[in-house]
Amino acid sequence: QVQLVESGGGLVQPGGSLRLSCAVSGVEVDYYTVGWFRQAPGKEREGVSCIDSPWNDTNYADSVKGRFTLSRNTAKTSVHLQMNSLKFEDTAVYYCAVKLGVGTPLTPRLYDYWGQGTQVTVST
Repeated sequence: QVQLVESGGGLVQPGGSLRLSCAVSGVEVDYYTVGWFRQAPGKEREGVSCIDSPWNDTNYADSVKGRFTLSRNTAKTSVHLQMNSLKFEDTAVYYCAVKLGVGTPLTPRLYDYWGQGTQVTVST
């Protein structure tokens, strides 16, 4: 059973940084993608970034390019989203998700397993 546990959310001022982590377990295939998504109040869930296995290719939403960086540990048991230069509009619940198979899409409906989410609030 695939399990995803997010951590690292919190309150940060504009221009600040946060590092989100997703602990990944139970994935028993060689080709899969781990993605980060976010959902702000009253808005649809949107893709932020993703990284595939085994090639570690990444994809980023235009809104976060140059500010967010996605990485994973060598054992592939965790994926980290480093978020810098945070803006008010980055405020949302951030979710980690897994898609089985190849590809690096940022479309939520293509992902098979989801974590519970972690709140990120950018505020003064």
